[in-house]
Amino acid sequence: MKQTLFFSLLLAAFLSFGCGSSKGTVSGGKKSNKSAKGSGVSFVTSGSLQPVLQRAKAENKLVFLDFYTTWCLPCRVMDDEVFALSSTSRMVNRNFVSYKINAEKDNGPNLATIFEVYAYPTLLFLDADGNILERKDGSLSNSQFLNMAESAIIKGR
Repeated sequence: MKQTLFFSLLLAAFLSFGCGSSKGTVSGGKKSNKSAKGSGVSFVTSGSLQPVLQRAKAENKLVFLDFYTTWCLPCRVMDDEVFALSSTSRMVNRNFVSYKINAEKDNGPNLATIFEVYAYPTLLFLDADGNILERKDGSLSNSQFLNMAESAIIKGR
């Protein structure tokens, strides 16, 4: 009984706060942002952040960054239960240029260092100049995520 309660609390804490960094080598499958729940947040593909900032400036939008790793369970939960929802994706796609960054691959480690990312997911909302408007280390519920996005929009005006 005590052991079951302990593991339940441990799992809840893990999902609430996110994954800590191990900075180790990771192997795994490809990340997908599609779900049966909707078309999902539209994440741009880029080798660096600069084109993302330029696009945001050209489109008069803010930037949303999602730092993830392939082994991070809360990252997958965010993909499936937040980013895939059509109401969320409509709001995010209308107001932000979104960029999903694997913190352990390609340019991800460099960006993770610049933004001091030590836990996954790390969610950042930036203005088009790259200034942080909102930051969350760890996962969020859909309503918490939307509140954070709205706060970034207000700050970015």
